[in-house]
Amino acid sequence: MNSDANDNVCGMSLAIDVVGGKWKLHLMWVLGDGPQRFGEIRRLLAGVSEKVLTENLRQLEGSGVVRREVFAEIPPRVEYSLTALGETLRDALQPLETWGEQHRDELRPETPVAL
Repeated sequence: MNSDANDNVCGMSLAIDVVGGKWKLHLMWVLGDGPQRFGEIRRLLAGVSEKVLTENLRQLEGSGVVRREVFAEIPPRVEYSLTALGETLRDALQPLETWGEQHRDELRPETPVAL
């Protein structure tokens, strides 16, 4: 999206475009603990398919909030981590996590995700 188009879109819409969907917020939270390999992320996010995880990581990478680093090793090693921009987004998500913890007993999530 070019900057002229962004000028006509509210900040909430831009943020939701980045983190919308079932898994992206969880991915941002998991990656906030430091670089993770694909298999580690998949284990931490029980229930996500390999295809969906790959798509979400690519979208977050395309948005500039996740970095994919390939190490020249045999076999190749790939790690995902938050960029500086991603860290600022994770900081913005902290109040949401705090709210969820404070209201845990009142909320009835349809499908809880164990992290």
